[in-house]
Amino acid sequence: MTDSTRVLIIDDHPLFRRGVRQLLELEDGYNVVGEAAGGKEGIELAQRHDPDLILLDLNMNGMGGLETLRTMRDIGVDARIIVLTVSNSPDDLIAAIRAGSDGFILKDNDPEDILRMIAGVLEGKNAISPELTSLLAMALRDEAAIERRVGANLTERETAILRCLATGKSNKLIVRDLDIMESTVKVHIRNLLKKLHFKSRLEAAVWAVNQDQMPLSIHK
Repeated sequence: MTDSTRVLIIDDHPLFRRGVRQLLELEDGYNVVGEAAGGKEGIELAQRHDPDLILLDLNMNGMGGLETLRTMRDIGVDARIIVLTVSNSPDDLIAAIRAGSDGFILKDNDPEDILRMIAGVLEGKNAISPELTSLLAMALRDEAAIERRVGANLTERETAILRCLATGKSNKLIVRDLDIMESTVKVHIRNLLKKLHFKSRLEAAVWAVNQDQMPLSIHK
């Protein structure tokens, strides 16, 4: 990463926030611009600092992580948002994806793995802790509310990009595979998300995998 990635940490445990800050500051390319102990404060800091990346706890006192996530997406916060949590519940995973999360990482993953998955999200990849993939598959099979978006009228190019998202490809790989500019990829992704009424590329990828019944490629 040539430019410094501006990071906001939202977690109600001070020691964990400090640990995450120290972990990021040991790496080149990260600048922690703020810390919040709760959802309301986190939303205010997100609007004030306009971070590139938000690391969000799920279970917090007061305004919880899911409500915080939904509110930030509703007011137009376009940062990459990764849920960093102790919860391995498939319901929480699906809810976070639908609310607009770009990743779902368990706090007990090795620090090196957390850093690798964070870097992957910044490159446009999907990031879900590997041990959750089987839970995700079961949740999708049992989740009747994920319905086929008929009448979405995706273009041929949008469909091709959606398939790329379903296999976990980053924007750079999509550019290489489809021989188009990265700015064009971003426009197509924004358009297909709007047509399918999704809030994140991860939600679109999970839905596409469920429709096509192909294995979900997760960045590790």
